[in-house]
Amino acid sequence: MIPRLLRKTPTRPDLIPYEMFDADRTASEVHAAKKLEAMYHKGQDKVWDGKALLAELVERHGGVQLPQEQFEPLSRLFSVIFWGELAAWKIAAELALELEPLEAKMAATSQAHDEARHFYVMHDYLELLGYTPEPLLPSAARVLDEVVGANNLAKKLLGMHLMVEPIALTLFQVARQQRIEPVLCDLLKFYERDEARHVALGVHYLPQLIAKMNPLEIADLWGWQLRMFMIQLDGLREMESDIRAMGMHPRDVLRLGQAKQLRAAELMNQELGIDTPVLRAFFERVIEFRMELDFPPDGVTRRRDKLRRAVNGMVNGPAERVDGSLAIHG
Repeated sequence: MIPRLLRKTPTRPDLIPYEMFDADRTASEVHAAKKLEAMYHKGQDKVWDGKALLAELVERHGGVQLPQEQFEPLSRLFSVIFWGELAAWKIAAELALELEPLEAKMAATSQAHDEARHFYVMHDYLELLGYTPEPLLPSAARVLDEVVGANNLAKKLLGMHLMVEPIALTLFQVARQQRIEPVLCDLLKFYERDEARHVALGVHYLPQLIAKMNPLEIADLWGWQLRMFMIQLDGLREMESDIRAMGMHPRDVLRLGQAKQLRAAELMNQELGIDTPVLRAFFERVIEFRMELDFPPDGVTRRRDKLRRAVNGMVNGPAERVDGSLAIHG
């Protein structure tokens, strides 16, 4: 029998979960609950006024300063962030409704409040650029559709908090390092602080859902994760020209994003009390194979050379690693 929290959502939101305090907790679950409660209170302490901050940054930098040739690429890239914030808002609101442990519900509620602010502030920023967000390209849209429409809460947590949020953090970090646009770069510092805190919900609560799964359900979850990785790579291909136009290399973006995702997974496994080096190595090598085929280093153009590098990556794993650290406690 599938535990109620793993069944297709939503369940019956009209019911009051009177039993939410009845369950006995392990020491690790008590520890995780304290972390999640702290996420809620830290969220309260670190709330920022989106309207006021954006106005202050615009005044400080004398308006939005973006070269004309970078207008379209930046607008399209941050349209992905814009619609991603709406997806995160929807998921956080659903989790706040569906999660029964008090602390997890509090953490999800705090995230929903943050995501609402991220969404309207990014809307206002894009409006300053004179850009109306358009529908996403197919693969980017599919990533968000897969997560929002996932058939259980475990996939929603895994997809949003351990996959989509780390990718958002990657784009924020790279955009700031490139100093793409002064107002945006200063604004993203606040987004990064919030999003890094949000990852904690997946890291600290998803293990409790996984612990209730049978082997078939766990296999389905990891298979879904691998499929999501592949769709994300398709999305990166769709955005490749915009990424390059902003002075970034898609290979570097992929390396950093992958490192952050795998780091989030490692932190979650620590909460579970398990180590999965074989699974990590498998994911790394499959992604390495795709990366060498689709995003080889500049100058590697022949398909034979790409294939040779891809096979080598599949056999030996990544030739280089980057720092994917996540300050998940914000």
